[in-house]
Amino acid sequence: MAGDYLRVKCGDCENEQIVFQKAASVISCAVCGTTLAVPTGGKAEIEHEIVETVEAR
Repeated sequence: MAGDYLRVKCGDCENEQIVFQKAASVISCAVCGTTLAVPTGGKAEIEHEIVETVEAR
């Protein structure tokens, strides 16, 4: 598989959001705007707690 989707929990507002593991742009929390993931050219650097890997359907 090219990459997985991860459920990430924001450390500031406790919102859970699904992000792509190899994100190509900065991912911000939809509720408070805190940065959740930063692209690195490969796997994104996840800056908050990863709750689970979401299975592909």
